[in-house]
Amino acid sequence: VIVGFGPAGMFAALLLARAGARPIVLERGPDAQTRSAQIAAFRAGGPFDPECNVQFGEGGAGTFSDGKLNTGTHDARIGFVLAEFAAHGAPEHITYDAKPHIGTDVLVEVVQNLRREVIDRGGEVRFGHRVTGLSTEDGHIAALTVAGPAGSYTLPARQVILAIGHSARDTFEMLHAQGVPMEPKPFSVGARIEHRAETIDRAQYGDFAGDPALGAADYKLNVHLENGRGVYTFCMCPGGYVVGAASETDSVVTNGMSEYARDGQNSNAALLVGITPEDFGSAHPLAGIELQRKIERAAFEAGGGAYSAPCQRVGDLLENRATTALNGSVQPTYRPGVVPGDLRAVLPDYICDSMAEGIRRMGRRLRGFDDPDALLTAPETRSSSPVRILRNETRECPTVRGLFPCGEGAGYAGGITSAAVDGLRCAEEILKQSL
Repeated sequence: VIVGFGPAGMFAALLLARAGARPIVLERGPDAQTRSAQIAAFRAGGPFDPECNVQFGEGGAGTFSDGKLNTGTHDARIGFVLAEFAAHGAPEHITYDAKPHIGTDVLVEVVQNLRREVIDRGGEVRFGHRVTGLSTEDGHIAALTVAGPAGSYTLPARQVILAIGHSARDTFEMLHAQGVPMEPKPFSVGARIEHRAETIDRAQYGDFAGDPALGAADYKLNVHLENGRGVYTFCMCPGGYVVGAASETDSVVTNGMSEYARDGQNSNAALLVGITPEDFGSAHPLAGIELQRKIERAAFEAGGGAYSAPCQRVGDLLENRATTALNGSVQPTYRPGVVPGDLRAVLPDYICDSMAEGIRRMGRRLRGFDDPDALLTAPETRSSSPVRILRNETRECPTVRGLFPCGEGAGYAGGITSAAVDGLRCAEEILKQSL
């Protein structure tokens, strides 16, 4: 059984299905088409659905991003992952580009094609099925308790891959309550910084900016401050837009998304500050989640309580004053809308101070990055998991044999490709044990 159908769960399912293992995939969210419609409706001012959003559903959180496939990891399986994406509908050039990306619009189709192969080879994918408990026998996983559309049921299982993603907070809480060992881990907090795409193009390409052969420009910046904190950009979306990425009611979270053409008027990236468990205020394994919740609920209130996001001009952050109007050259792309204000009402001072100093230094390296009219839409709290579920050399939970914590949510990956690779590794271990 595979819990979660993001990149880790999807590639684990693909490999197991090809080996004849007939995996059963449990995905709490809906299929990709249903997700697309719901996310579009939410952006247009419709209701928020805690089980159908940017975090939950077929393809995981990575489906509604830029679809970036570059990774800092090195593994022979990366070529396999890229080749399978291409074979299932992504453009072939992702197999040799230095910075491959698919785009949300194309990725939505690719993940459905991957699912169809899993099913054609004897696997099963159950949407709307959420794991609520597990049972063991003699220290080995024996069954899962599952909440499905028709009610709760017990699913026997001797091998379970936990590819739950970094936002399945209720699942983390259930696992912790049942004694699955885990620990807090460092992650990052900040906001989405948004510029006019032409500003970034001009800074990177000079007189060649606007040439269709080049496309929208990207960047990757990082600085280390005297206060000991690192500030860096992450998940840069050229020609993209800022999206709502909450998974709980009465909360606001931001993320970035772009389509294959990357032809939007703005470019955005996460501007993040690294934090460690010492910043969480508690030694509890789930303390990082509680810090995320506190920030996200403060953002909901600062945005007026209707899922609008708080937004501040870069110039106002640097001058330590609240933003009262957004009438500059950069207009926000976040929907259902933004409310001008002061990010210090949402983020701790040490985050805001670090972001401000980071922007000043990055502006000296990338012309226009410190443009006073650039916008900061907050908060970005889901760049990585704040929890690591422990596993041993066989990738199993040390106290529950047959339980395989996997992917970004379990703390062993950081992006689409590395999560897919970790899914393959866990599937390989299951096949090895089955020989």
